[in-house]
Amino acid sequence: MSTSSSSAPSQYKVRAASPFTAELVVPGDKSISHRSVMFASLSNGICDIDGFLPSADCWCTVEAMRAMGVQIDVLEEGEFGPTKLRVHGNSGRFEAASGPVNCGNSGTTMRLLSGILAAQPFETELYGDESLSRRPMDRIAGPLSQMGAVIEGRGDRCMPPIRITGTKDIQPIHYDSPVASAQVKSAILLAGMFANGKTSVSEPYLSRDHTERMLKYLLVKTVREGNTVSIWGGQTPESRDLKVPGDLSSAAFWIVAAAARPKSQLRVREVGLNPTRSGILKALIRMGARLKEIVDDENGEPVGSVEVNGGELHGIEIGGDEIPKLIDEIPILAVAGALAKGTTIIRDAHELRVKESDRISAVAENLRRMGVTVQEFADGMEITGGAKLKGATVESLGDHRIAMAFAVAGLYAEGETIVKDVDCVSTSYPGFEQELKQLIG
Repeated sequence: MSTSSSSAPSQYKVRAASPFTAELVVPGDKSISHRSVMFASLSNGICDIDGFLPSADCWCTVEAMRAMGVQIDVLEEGEFGPTKLRVHGNSGRFEAASGPVNCGNSGTTMRLLSGILAAQPFETELYGDESLSRRPMDRIAGPLSQMGAVIEGRGDRCMPPIRITGTKDIQPIHYDSPVASAQVKSAILLAGMFANGKTSVSEPYLSRDHTERMLKYLLVKTVREGNTVSIWGGQTPESRDLKVPGDLSSAAFWIVAAAARPKSQLRVREVGLNPTRSGILKALIRMGARLKEIVDDENGEPVGSVEVNGGELHGIEIGGDEIPKLIDEIPILAVAGALAKGTTIIRDAHELRVKESDRISAVAENLRRMGVTVQEFADGMEITGGAKLKGATVESLGDHRIAMAFAVAGLYAEGETIVKDVDCVSTSYPGFEQELKQLIG
């Protein structure tokens, strides 16, 4: 196996790999890194954050909070950037930014920050890169407008850039969300912290609960009843130090690479094992993967190890309430489906149409280029697995998860696979290419 990358344009070159044995630690969890900076900024004192993911997306959140008057110091630097931060919380009292705030490629930054800004007595413009500018913000604009904020964007879907005019008199609401989305839920709960009364969100399925877990750890009370979570206004997070576990979504690429390769062995240490995020592991076990998770510690978030012994996989159906628990891992699960015997069907994943790319279309097209039979649906796809993959030139479309998923696919393909436009990988996994070389090399 070899990889290479060039500056204009960047790309990976990947060849078939042999079985491997490895032990690794993946970078900090992206979702938790974003939240740790925002929630620490809302707190009543100093919070040290260890294990922060030094990615482009997460750094956008740091700079956004700094633009609103929060002091954030870098305590430690790793190979790819800051990994330990000190945040001086301001008890939820922010300053108006001097200009538009850049959210880069990060939908999490834009949507969660909108919840905070909805309750601030000033106007803020949030913008992002070309990819983020195509992602609709109507799903948070609707409920936040019901709470009294004014949110304006482009067109009927409220596309970025968006302008938020907040209010001190933010109103509590009950919101029935049409989608199971941790970003929508979190934006509403963050605004609800400033309301006078109880704000609640109901979802069709339980989405990721990192927000509720972190609020609880910071001594902010929320209550869950079924798929409804409620928060009471007037609470301020208590300043406490935060430890960010390894990102299971990043580990998923290596887990699939090992699980589908007989005689491979992998152990991923210090990774987050939140049950609302570990759908990828349950799906792989149903596919016949020989893996186990071991929880070593739980301090807000369960953390531990995943051990994998490679073997043969078989196709399954994926859909319904499991989709929110593995939504970000569907590109690499689709690759697993292509490597498995039989048919893998993915349904109820409409959300993938409005990610960093149209991930359903991107995955289907790239798998076809590698010789896989794929039928595309509005909400998913059917993958006929078991055929030998063929090396091909595939497009990432500037989407980090597409780039990484097809780098892994290339490890199983005859000939050379070229994954184009891979600079985007830095948004979530700085060091992915180095890991790829070392792991398989």
